[in-house]
Amino acid sequence: MAKAMKIAIVDDEQDMRQSISQWLALSGYDTETYSTADEALKQIGSDFPGIVVSDIRMPGMDGMAFLKRLMSQDSALPVIMITGHGDVPMAVEAMRVGAFDFLEKPFSPDKMNELAKRATQRRRLALDARVLRRDLSDGSQIMHKLIGASPAMERLREDILDLGQADGHVLIDGETGTGKTLAAHALHAVGTRASKPFILISCAAHTGEDLARRLFDGDPDAGLMPLVEQARGGTLCLEDVEALPPALQARLLTFINDQGSPAETRIVAVSNLQEQGKTSEDVLRPDLYYRLAAMKITLPPLRQRGEDILLLFTRLSEQFADEYGCDAPAVSAQEAAQLLQAPWPGNVRQLINVAERAVLQNRRGTGTIASLLMSDDESQQPVMTTEGKPLKEYVEAFERMLIDNTMRRHRGSISAVMDELCLPRRTLNEKMAKYGLQRADYL
Repeated sequence: MAKAMKIAIVDDEQDMRQSISQWLALSGYDTETYSTADEALKQIGSDFPGIVVSDIRMPGMDGMAFLKRLMSQDSALPVIMITGHGDVPMAVEAMRVGAFDFLEKPFSPDKMNELAKRATQRRRLALDARVLRRDLSDGSQIMHKLIGASPAMERLREDILDLGQADGHVLIDGETGTGKTLAAHALHAVGTRASKPFILISCAAHTGEDLARRLFDGDPDAGLMPLVEQARGGTLCLEDVEALPPALQARLLTFINDQGSPAETRIVAVSNLQEQGKTSEDVLRPDLYYRLAAMKITLPPLRQRGEDILLLFTRLSEQFADEYGCDAPAVSAQEAAQLLQAPWPGNVRQLINVAERAVLQNRRGTGTIASLLMSDDESQQPVMTTEGKPLKEYVEAFERMLIDNTMRRHRGSISAVMDELCLPRRTLNEKMAKYGLQRADYL
């Protein structure tokens, strides 16, 4: 469940502070009160996990000066100003400076709650976007998002680390939902260009004319440089590169050739072809294809990643369970086998949807994982891959998942895990070593 947002209430009048705090606390907010702006500034930093409600007239540092200080350290922080009857012009000026909104005394608790709800929603979105940008610029963080212990994922991470240090252009392909754009971000984040711009555009989302303007021409009247210039020194990521019209393929090739080597702007092309038996080589002009595909990364389909399926399902269901405030579903041996045998045409994206729906089902106490897999299968046939696996693989994958889940639930308590799974210490140690599980990861 999402953590309650904080609301800092700043007012020199004690009765007003307490009244606002009580109204907002009843609505589920975590409130904290301050009698002066100076006192509040000691606690409110640039990543303050909430919003600020402040009176505009206070002794010492008044609300306007306080607002300007807050905006200078975090312009995305929503600040609601409280004004008296004669302070409306000052409140309008506060809005110009950056205030989220203002309330004129006397005001109703409902009005305050409505403004607080909108402001906290905006703050949560801003903080989430900030975390995402940090993750996408931090090579170690983004590599952790490429979860999996299968040989295919080990190779993928090694390829990304190797090619990230190179300067050549890269083509990333693979089935839909495998995480190609995430791999493109990782390629940039682990390389020598990590501190430079990463510019992404979907070629399928724009007309040819609009795409030409955005990529190569820019808009001088609006002061917008073309994306090839904005990405200079960094990476230009072209999603759906197969949608690039022939004329723009020629312009892209010219741009690549004119840069020479090493390229000042690196091109990472992401191919999302979904037609059966068709590849980017079939739709791109050959000279462009071979320039882009000199370095190539292919994302593995989920059905070929073995026990990664159970690992991902467990992690995802735990995240959704935390978000919805309920327990994650327990996975039986039969359900584990069904997850491993499913064809997963939508790959990781489909697995995310199934994990979320499984958590919602578990909260209601209805449904099974098999029914979710069946509902994703248009043929309504039993979900089985055509690639048979030895029974030993299914048993080992389920055993690893069971030990991993139990260790996680008991936070690394070996004795508790031994009791629940009825395993002697030596056997548990041997199995953890076999599956690469370390107690330190669960503490």
